[in-house]
Amino acid sequence: MHSMTGWRAWPRGAIVLAGLAGASLAHASSDPLDATVPNQAIEARFNAAAQQTLVTGRAAPDLCFSLSLPEEWRRTEEGLKAVRSDASLALGLRSAKELSALPQPDLAGRDAAALQQDYEDLLGRPAQSISLSTDAGATRWSATWVDANLPMASHAMTVETLIVPLSNAWVLELSLSGVETREAYDALAARLLARLRVQGRASCQG
Repeated sequence: MHSMTGWRAWPRGAIVLAGLAGASLAHASSDPLDATVPNQAIEARFNAAAQQTLVTGRAAPDLCFSLSLPEEWRRTEEGLKAVRSDASLALGLRSAKELSALPQPDLAGRDAAALQQDYEDLLGRPAQSISLSTDAGATRWSATWVDANLPMASHAMTVETLIVPLSNAWVLELSLSGVETREAYDALAARLLARLRVQGRASCQG
């Protein structure tokens, strides 16, 4: 469904760990796939008094979502970028229709399988390990590749995405990158999930 060749940038700005658990988090350049939320579908408003950024987005005319980020973030082509750090957040959407051919029983599981296929198509090989877990109503998908040709000093790369079902028709993919430590990543991911809200037609703007 998605096609990429060579060592092009990673889809959806996904988190890239420069080793296994406990290693620092490094940011690979982004090359969004078709599922990335269009820039015009996202609004980011910084509240200086509260020192947080409110982010709103639209999956469909009758389905919107919002979340908040600490400090100031600004829109980019892939999603959002923190003003005071290297942290980035890419947001992706997939429809149940797009994932209907996959055999997994739930929508988040089908999306995880699609992500897995995206990366394996990109890298031309299967991952050595795959993890799928539930985290505060979201599915945390991660996969690790170990290869002598990988540019990291450890020759290991892990990518990770949080998958949030917005409805029975849409899933939202949240991919952080450029976060300094695993602890900081986990704290930011927990905040994202805790403050994510889904709204129906009455709350969608425009």
